Amino acid sequence: MERDDIIEYSLDAHHSEEHGKKIRKKIWQVTILLTLVTIVEVAMGAFIKQADSWVWTATKWTFIALTLLKAAYIVLVFMHLGDERKSLKYIILVPYFIFIIYLLFICLVEAMAIDSALKLYMGL
Repeated sequence: MERDDIIEYSLDAHHSEEHGKKIRKKIWQVTILLTLVTIVEVAMGAFIKQADSWVWTATKWTFIALTLLKAAYIVLVFMHLGDERKSLKYIILVPYFIFIIYLLFICLVEAMAIDSALKLYMGL
């Protein structure tokens, strides 16, 4: 007995082979870009020495910037936001970035407060 409640979506694909090649090319571009950015992040984490210097501070901010870049790119590509108008992109992405900056601010302020409390407690 054949079920009539199962829809075979693959039979409903109405695109040509050229369109399929274009889609596969886009998938490869996204994969390669995200892989390269991740490799840069891992290499920076592996080879840059953690120290109290401007280099490590710049490295941390670079990590944050690259992570935000990857997150925005993922939203633009996988949530199909890249196909929308520029104003809609800004309406969605700008509050996201403002919220992330707010979270970073809170983390940094609390980290400095904890650091000063520990120094006071330890007598340093």
